[in-house]
Amino acid sequence: MEHYFTNNPDLKSEIREIPYKLANTEFKFLSDNGVFAKNKIDYASSFLVTTFLKNHPELNGSVVLDVGCGYGFIGIVVSKITHANVDFIDINKRALHLCERNIKINKVNGNVYLSNCYESVKNKYDYIITNPPIRAGKKIVNDILLGAKNHLTNDGELWFIIHKDQGAKSTKKTLEECYNVEIAGKSKGFYCFKAKIC
Repeated sequence: MEHYFTNNPDLKSEIREIPYKLANTEFKFLSDNGVFAKNKIDYASSFLVTTFLKNHPELNGSVVLDVGCGYGFIGIVVSKITHANVDFIDINKRALHLCERNIKINKVNGNVYLSNCYESVKNKYDYIITNPPIRAGKKIVNDILLGAKNHLTNDGELWFIIHKDQGAKSTKKTLEECYNVEIAGKSKGFYCFKAKIC
């Protein structure tokens, strides 16, 4: 079975277009086989974005990192609405190519990098936001969430979402060893978390 966090150049391409609207802003995303949420905007990602934006409606000048960006939904919406500067990272090359195209289509500024977790990340960010790849396994999820602390500014925030049946509460407990973690929102079994370095 092909996963969205692997690369398979032999996988047949079938580009599709996904519309999305938030408030009065319309978006268009190109998607394809071999990427996460290829047919529609994932509910958890959408809930994470809307919860984040309720807390941070304006981020002029702030720098944001979208980890495991896929075709760019989270970072592009955050950039368009808040005017933040967003970097995008993923291990999936097809997803990154789509992300670059979607950045142009939606007329936002963003830098796209191939990176296994934070391997290619050199900067520090005011906000790191991620819908972690649960199917990749607990180690990779923890590498993303715990590793964020090395790339956050002193007052930076990590935002992420996990379903209660996929370890939301145990993940919160693990992260509390080095973060102050709070639940920013809950919906349909999904827990949206905000974490700041202790």
